[in-house]
Amino acid sequence: MKIEIWSDVVCPFCYIGKRKLEKALDKFPHKEKVEIEWKSFQLNPGQKTNPNISTLEHLSHSKGWSMEQTREITANVVNMAAGQGLDFNFDKAVVANTKNAHRLIHLAKNEGRGGEMKERLLKAYFSEGKNLDDPDTLISLGSEIGLAKDKIKAMLESDSYEDTVDQDIYESRQLGVRGVPFFVLDRKFGISGAQADEVFDQTLEKAWAEYTKENPILTMAGTESGESCDVDGNCI
Repeated sequence: MKIEIWSDVVCPFCYIGKRKLEKALDKFPHKEKVEIEWKSFQLNPGQKTNPNISTLEHLSHSKGWSMEQTREITANVVNMAAGQGLDFNFDKAVVANTKNAHRLIHLAKNEGRGGEMKERLLKAYFSEGKNLDDPDTLISLGSEIGLAKDKIKAMLESDSYEDTVDQDIYESRQLGVRGVPFFVLDRKFGISGAQADEVFDQTLEKAWAEYTKENPILTMAGTESGESCDVDGNCI
């Protein structure tokens, strides 16, 4: 059974949703027969990389909020992440375009390490304040999970995987994705957002029971949309 996940590496609910799915899979008796495929999604394709300001400052400026308001509003997300064992630090998070990070995930996917690369990039952004559009940073992060530095460098200096990233995004539109994370289980069940834990548990069981049957209709699980970042880049 395959689970496809559309998400962005700067989406807080994508990281939280990843942990929720992992918790559900840890309890799932058929975990070894589940394949995870990470799909690219850019919340803000036109985002200009600016390592001189934090994500908090960027959010404050773009929303017209004071820094005090911004900290209060983002505190809920930070606490939600902490509940999943994640350490979010928006003061350190660097505003960056994510296209190259997604290309790196596809390079890693070709070597069977897409999941490892996804996790490393999420941690680098949310906890470590790394610039995910900086070539040296991406080379370093990729090498940490075992990718060859020369392969990463060559990819970044070319247009490799740009069409693949664009194809993932186009495919999400065809599926009607309006926010991320968006989980598709065996092309039969969908979960939109970081839903409650039981939604992941129950949907895994339903998908497993149905995965050998013909069922072309995508059925949405849980509420219409859980905690997510929408297609206009709004996460808070």
